[in-house]
Amino acid sequence: MKKNLLLFLSLIFFGSMFAQNALPNIDIKNLEGKTIKIKDAVEPGKVTILGFWATWCSPCKKELDAIGENWDEWKEKYNCELLAITVDDQRSLGKVKPMVKEKGWTFPVYSDANQQLLKGLSGQSVPFTVVLDKAGNIAFIHNGYTPGDETELEAKIAELSAK
Repeated sequence: MKKNLLLFLSLIFFGSMFAQNALPNIDIKNLEGKTIKIKDAVEPGKVTILGFWATWCSPCKKELDAIGENWDEWKEKYNCELLAITVDDQRSLGKVKPMVKEKGWTFPVYSDANQQLLKGLSGQSVPFTVVLDKAGNIAFIHNGYTPGDETELEAKIAELSAK
């Protein structure tokens, strides 16, 4: 009986570990309002950063500014991509485009207004960063932002790009 229970619990534990590595295929929208599947937004063969943020979140904007300062270099050096995904609700979504323009962010921005993707990745709050390996599997998750976190992020991107 104990052996069966241990086997059962092991299967649940390891099964959930592997299930968490897959990107859920949830709908998001681009800033023009077109619905797409997140898996269609991720380019196969590239390390991809999913940066969840909101217009009202100061640490989120600081994180995306820090990434933005390095983005052209990272994109060229590591052949990676960044999808900035706002969790602003329908009322505040109108602030996103002007902010992106004001900040000069050159990476694609999408909307997860109902926070389905954020929740599907077990995110609780923003900023929330997920790094996908070249096969599209979740390889790294980071909550919050402190100046300098972009150094850790770059190291992870470099490691995954080399594989």
